Amino acid sequence: MGREHLKFGGGVSETILNPFVLIVVLIAGVLIYMWPRGKASIPFLAVGILIPMDQILLIGPAHFPMLRILVLFGIIRMVKEKVSAKVRMFSGGMNKIDIAVILLTIFTAVNGILLFQESGAAINELGALYTVFGVYFLLRFLIRDDADVVRAIQTLAWIAAFIAIIMTYEAATGHNPYALLGGAGAKSIESLAVRDGKVRAQGPFAHSILAGTFGAVLMPLFVGLWWKSKKYRTIAVVGILSSTVITVACNSSTPVLAYAGGVVALCLWQARRRMRAIRWGLVFTLIALHLVMKGPVWSLIEKIDISGGSSSWHRYMLIDQCIRHFGDWWLFGVKDTSVWGWDMWDTANQYVSVCENSGLLPFLLFLAILVYGFKYLGRARRAAARDKQTALFIWALGSALFANVVAFLGISFFDQTMVGWYALLAMIPGAIAVRPKEELTEAPVDVPSHAADLISQFSEEPAGMGLERYRT
Repeated sequence: MGREHLKFGGGVSETILNPFVLIVVLIAGVLIYMWPRGKASIPFLAVGILIPMDQILLIGPAHFPMLRILVLFGIIRMVKEKVSAKVRMFSGGMNKIDIAVILLTIFTAVNGILLFQESGAAINELGALYTVFGVYFLLRFLIRDDADVVRAIQTLAWIAAFIAIIMTYEAATGHNPYALLGGAGAKSIESLAVRDGKVRAQGPFAHSILAGTFGAVLMPLFVGLWWKSKKYRTIAVVGILSSTVITVACNSSTPVLAYAGGVVALCLWQARRRMRAIRWGLVFTLIALHLVMKGPVWSLIEKIDISGGSSSWHRYMLIDQCIRHFGDWWLFGVKDTSVWGWDMWDTANQYVSVCENSGLLPFLLFLAILVYGFKYLGRARRAAARDKQTALFIWALGSALFANVVAFLGISFFDQTMVGWYALLAMIPGAIAVRPKEELTEAPVDVPSHAADLISQFSEEPAGMGLERYRT
C-alpha cells in the first residue's frame, strides 16, 4: 500500500472495543436521548472527549469509533424532537458559520473522492461527513442559549480536571492509565514519548500536542466563567488550574503558545476600542518584516522553541513548502506531501492540512469560519456595552477562538479534540442568541439588558436572520 493510501486506507481489521467502554458509551447514549435538552450536552461532551478514538466497532468496511456511536443517539434525538415537537433545530436559525462548516465539509469530501477516485476514499469521506455534521450540529442543537453555554463550559472544566489528574500521574510515573483499556493504539499510548528526559503526557488523546492544545484553548473559557458571575468562580478556578496543568504536562511548545495567545487576547480587553488599529498595525508590521528579512516572515516560526527540542523548523517548512507547491494542491489537494521535503508527510498545521487534503476553496471556507466567528462575537460585544459582565464573557469566547487560531499553526485536529473545537463554534451563536417568545413564556429567564431591546426585532425576523441583524 502506497503512502498516499494512508490517508484513507488501513485501520483495524476487526472490532477492538473494551466492554467497559461500550457500557459507558451506551449509558451516555441513552442519557443523550432521554435527558432534558439542556443537560444532554453533559454526557456527550464528557464521553465524547474522554473515550479515545482507538476504541472501534467495525461494521463491514466502516469503522465506528465511540464518538460516532454517541452521534447516532444524538441524531435519533434530533429527529424525534423535530418530528414530535416541531422545534426550531438551532438557535437563531442557520448562520454563516453553519453554512461555512457545511460547505467546507462537503467540498473536502468531494475533493478527496475526486483526488483518489477509489472506493476506500469514498467510504472514508462518508465517515468524515457523518462525524463532522453529527458532532457539530448536535452541539448546535444542544447549546442554544447563554445558560447552555455556561453549562457546557462547566462540563469542560470537570473534564479538564479529570484529564489533568491523568496527565499528572502520567508525567510522574511514565505510565498512561488509558493503556489499560486496550484500544487499537494501546501500544503507542503505553510507550510514552520523552523529550529531553521529560515525559510528554497525552491522556486520552492521540498525541501529546493534541492533549496540551485541548487544555490550552479552554483556558479563556474558564476565565470567562469567572467574569460571568461570582457563583461560577469555584469551577472557573478548577478549570483554569486544570488547563494550565494539561498545557505544562504535555511538554510541547504549540500548547504553550496557544495558552499564551489566549492570555494576550484576554489582556487586550482594555484596548478593545482600538482593536482595528492593532490588527492593521500587526499586518503592516508583518509586511515590513517580510520586506527587510533575509527569509520570509513565516520563517520567524523557526526561531520559537519553548519546551526545548521543538520541531519549529518543521512547522516553518510546512508553510514554506505549501506556498511553494501551490500549483500541486490548489484544485483538489495533493495525494502525497512527502515529496515536498524531509518529514513533510507530517502536516502538523491545520491550515496546511486543509490545503493539502482539500484544496484552495476549502481553505478559504475554513478561514471564513474563523472570520465569521470573530465578526459575530465582535458585534455581540459592542451590543453588550451596557452589560459589562456579558461583554467580558463574550470577549472570553473570542479569546478562546484566537487561542485556536494560534494552535492551528502547530497542530491539526485529528482525534476527539474536534469535539472541543465544534463545541466552541456552537457556543458562539448560543451565547448571543435571544430566546424566542414562546421559550421565555414557558421558562422565564433573566434577559441581559443589552438584549432586552432586541427581543422584538429578533422575534419579527424570519428564521436564520437573527445573527445577521445583531448589530449595535
